Amino acid sequence: MRNDCSLNTFTFPKAFAEAPCLNRTAAISCSQSRAGLPAFFLRRLVLLLSFLVPLSGVGQSLIAVSAQQCVWKAGDDLEWAAPNLNEEDWHSLSDSKPDAAQVWLRCQVNLGTLKGVAQPAIQVSIPAAYEVFAQGVKIGSAGNVASGHYSEAVARTYPLPQLALVQQSAEIALRITERSQIATWLTDAGMFDLIAAGDTQTLALRRDSQVLNGISERWVNALCYGAVGVVGLVLLGMFLSDRARLELLLLSLACIGLAALRLNTLAWSAQADYPEYAERAIWCIGQAAVVAQTLAFFALAGRRVPSLFLVVIGIALLLPVTRTAAIALPPTEAFTLDWIDLNILSPLTVLNLLVATIAPLAAFWPLNKVPGRLQRLAALSLFWGAIDFAWFVLQMTHIAWLGLPNLYVWTGALLNLRAFITASVIVALLALLFREQRQMTEERALLVGEMASAREIQQYLIPESLPKTPGLAIESAYRPSREVGGDFFQVLPDARDGSTLIVVGDVAGKGLRAGMLAALIVGSIRTASKFTTQPSEILALLNDRLQGRGLVTCQALRVHQNGVVELANAGHLPPYVDGKELPVEAALPLGAVPGIVFRTLRLQFAEDESMLLISDGVLEARNREGELFGFERTRAISRQSAQFIAEAAQLFGQDDDITVLTLKFEAKKPVPHKLAI
Repeated sequence: MRNDCSLNTFTFPKAFAEAPCLNRTAAISCSQSRAGLPAFFLRRLVLLLSFLVPLSGVGQSLIAVSAQQCVWKAGDDLEWAAPNLNEEDWHSLSDSKPDAAQVWLRCQVNLGTLKGVAQPAIQVSIPAAYEVFAQGVKIGSAGNVASGHYSEAVARTYPLPQLALVQQSAEIALRITERSQIATWLTDAGMFDLIAAGDTQTLALRRDSQVLNGISERWVNALCYGAVGVVGLVLLGMFLSDRARLELLLLSLACIGLAALRLNTLAWSAQADYPEYAERAIWCIGQAAVVAQTLAFFALAGRRVPSLFLVVIGIALLLPVTRTAAIALPPTEAFTLDWIDLNILSPLTVLNLLVATIAPLAAFWPLNKVPGRLQRLAALSLFWGAIDFAWFVLQMTHIAWLGLPNLYVWTGALLNLRAFITASVIVALLALLFREQRQMTEERALLVGEMASAREIQQYLIPESLPKTPGLAIESAYRPSREVGGDFFQVLPDARDGSTLIVVGDVAGKGLRAGMLAALIVGSIRTASKFTTQPSEILALLNDRLQGRGLVTCQALRVHQNGVVELANAGHLPPYVDGKELPVEAALPLGAVPGIVFRTLRLQFAEDESMLLISDGVLEARNREGELFGFERTRAISRQSAQFIAEAAQLFGQDDDITVLTLKFEAKKPVPHKLAI
């Protein structure tokens, strides 16, 4: 079933054995060099030289175990650690791989050549939780065999007992708990490198070589994506200074996720001592970057995400979700879930990622209609997508049933090339976005100045102090929801007959446009009042002036000295008289239809009777629960002062401009005659 005598050897260069102060174990046992350098640094110097000096001669040998020397069996029984076990029902590792969460691995190794070694040890490089036995004696463990969790520092060295060196063929047994079906501790083409024996410090050098190899293969990739991560942090800072730009947040999340994914791979390759579940969690965060990247392209283009890409996003989240969930599951359930990931979700994800790479093309299509300011952003986004598309096509070439030429052997070089190009594209994107951000900041600063000027002009149109109105006490409160409001009111006493014209209105919409239209209306009111004193005629003139310019609700009333009120309404809220809503005939707002005839309502003010005029900003004030201030609350406080009503609505939750006017009729008192003496 297995060849007990087959050995693989790893030899150091002869130059190491001949070097000054180096013994047959590559001089790692020297505590210091002649210059007094610590052995730690000397060992790494020797390691570096191993890549510069060609292999020649025979130095210290390491015993490496081949797959033909090992058998495996699913299950968990501590009796399987015993030497001389009957292995008839065990499987050869060279013929099949373990297919269960809990397996035992038994390897026969000739350790006789290590009898003269000062510190004989065995090194195990299995990314899984395990316990290791030599001739039935437990000599060490890694991770937790109950949960299956382990550290990514996988190459671990354990001292060998003398009992294992006595026998011609020693039995090394491993009790393994594996949470993944991928079996990453088994490599292809018979390259079996999970167990080696030798001197302790020689094995330490072997591990350092593995670490250096891992770093040397991925440092370019990690450096490029480290730069991408820095760009992501800059983009996040830009978003925090301008939270209206969602594309900055999405791009920052994509960049930070990609950087986390690649740096995580570097840490794994360097055998950093951190938990395997942390490595998996970071991987899931990195995969989620695909979602942010896809959404970012559509945000840059200012377009909605099509249904196809919503499906792509959903599929892209499946694998991170299942692998995150597997962290909390027991080993057997995690192993089963990983079968679904490996055989169903992973192939589906590769195809899904291939579709995701066309997101820039879909976002900016048709390309000939991309606005000028977006053309450079579109070009960089398309280039980014093209690089990713080529990469995922390469990933698919090693799938045999597709019948494609296998280009997967170029993965390492192309991975670094992809990293460099991706980093360059993202840095260029940052430069464009930063330039655009600066331009927008300057434009907004200019707009703020213009808004301040508009606000200042509006203060002249919205009177802060009201004119004297004999026989009529008027209070006002005006609270715009923005710098420039769309509400307006005018109080115009008429010296010809002592009456007072009062006009209150609300322009549909908010902001500068509404404020400018309100300014136009105020000017028109003052002009119209010179030609007519009738509220209905004033509204008719305003309606003709506003055709095609917007909709405005408005209410005009004239209060005579004797308390007679003439009122005309154009879709505005009815007034309250002594706490009761005045029945006013409904009418269309100004600007809706030309030639509207507005009817006049006449009523008599009694002495000390009050009237409340408001805009819909009072009724539509909304609290955090979404509840409106409403008619009942307004009616309940309708006899209060204008300031009280405005503050009550504002504190409740202002959502629109608030205008409040209160009128109180005061009868003219006769002047007493002086008595002649």
